Amino acid sequence: MPSQLFSIPLVNIHGETKTMADFTAKAILVVNTASECGFTPQYEELEQLWQRYRAEGLMVLGFPCNQFGQQEKGSNQEIEAFCQLNYGVSFPMFAKVEVNGSGAHPLFGYLKSQAPGLLGHQAIKWNFTKFLISDEGRKVERFAPMTKPLTLADKIARILKDSPTD
Repeated sequence: MPSQLFSIPLVNIHGETKTMADFTAKAILVVNTASECGFTPQYEELEQLWQRYRAEGLMVLGFPCNQFGQQEKGSNQEIEAFCQLNYGVSFPMFAKVEVNGSGAHPLFGYLKSQAPGLLGHQAIKWNFTKFLISDEGRKVERFAPMTKPLTLADKIARILKDSPTD
């Protein structure tokens, strides 16, 4: 497993420090999220994926970001309450991060370097960009905000089926 990825420090939505190693799984879906975005209803499908595949080894990780249209203005506590109340989110959520620029969280720096966007551009263009990490972190795929989470179900199922069991 790429030590660079799994040593990246994270702060969860409750302020607890973790690393990516705390969230290892056969497949990890990392998403930059926002509460006031046209794509916000994707929380529902992300939760459906989490409920459907977590016992088989899927981890869904949500990272609120306020860099796109100021669509995530709330505090971490407000974000958590919004996600739980409106979408029943139970997958791990993290403290608000930046995904682009000099203040970009190291996780997103790593993911963008492993899976550049269209025409090799590394910048994340909008909320709900998705990164699917598989093969113990050796493979990273990027999906655009308009890609609905449930369209990734077959891909996730294949990764989980093809991953060695513990």
